[in-house]
Amino acid sequence: MQRFMLLVNHVIASEPVAQQKLSPHAGRCIRFLPTHWPAALPALPELAFVITPAGLVEWCEGIPCPTPDLEVTIDASNPARALAQGLAGQRPPVEISGDAALATDVSWLMDNLRWDVQDDIARFVGQSAAHELGRVGSTLAAGLREAAAAIARVTSRTRAEQPER
Repeated sequence: MQRFMLLVNHVIASEPVAQQKLSPHAGRCIRFLPTHWPAALPALPELAFVITPAGLVEWCEGIPCPTPDLEVTIDASNPARALAQGLAGQRPPVEISGDAALATDVSWLMDNLRWDVQDDIARFVGQSAAHELGRVGSTLAAGLREAAAAIARVTSRTRAEQPER
């Protein structure tokens, strides 16, 4: 989880507008509640985060967030389908409750923040090699998105065709 937080903060820090949107919410808590998590998978840790004065986020590891300022409920009954939808560029359905201003800014982040992998790679291998790797990666990502979309369509169609029990 610490490595995930490093990545999230790296992406936020690479976009100054993101930090500007989050910093007024310093000290506020956001909790993500995955519902219907499959029992066959390992349990998730509590997904509660506090916004820092620098406009970054910090995981509340072991510190309960009894009254979150924003609560985002996500249906996690089929994590593979949710991942496939995410790869296809679809945001999963969520229920949001809490502070409207914070919800607006978090929604903006989800819609606008992207990890610029090519820029990070360029620091190590140079601009031209990073550009070529980015081109190959984009092609692979497009193929994965198409495959994920096809899997999501088949899953939806199969579920719709099954008789109710």
